[in-house]
Amino acid sequence: MSQWYAAHVVLFVQLKDQPRGRCTAWENIVLIKADSEEQAFEKAEHRGREEAGDDDGTFRWNGKPARWVFAGIRKLTACEDAERRPGDGTEISYVEMQLESEQSVYKLVRGDPVKVQFVDRVAPAPSNGAS
Repeated sequence: MSQWYAAHVVLFVQLKDQPRGRCTAWENIVLIKADSEEQAFEKAEHRGREEAGDDDGTFRWNGKPARWVFAGIRKLTACEDAERRPGDGTEISYVEMQLESEQSVYKLVRGDPVKVQFVDRVAPAPSNGAS
């Protein structure tokens, strides 16, 4: 029986012909319908690889030639109410994190810079040798 999963697909922007340093990353949360967790993970990885690239050389970041790089699947979560199709109010995913204080939680909500440690990583380690 198929089930819905939320896949946390991580991609980052890599500037072409620029030294590597600080980079921008996106964690896209996408719904995946699959018969097993393994199949859902494979489908999510396939989607991430499809999203990577440079749009045939036309992609720019801050006016500079760039590409999207697929970093991996950070997390895969079975959706709440697995027997039903997700709808209004369905929890599709969650992020568990540790912050330094309650004040940091409010700063996070406001969009202020805070130190955050993710503790909910459940995906296998990347296969590309990155650590």
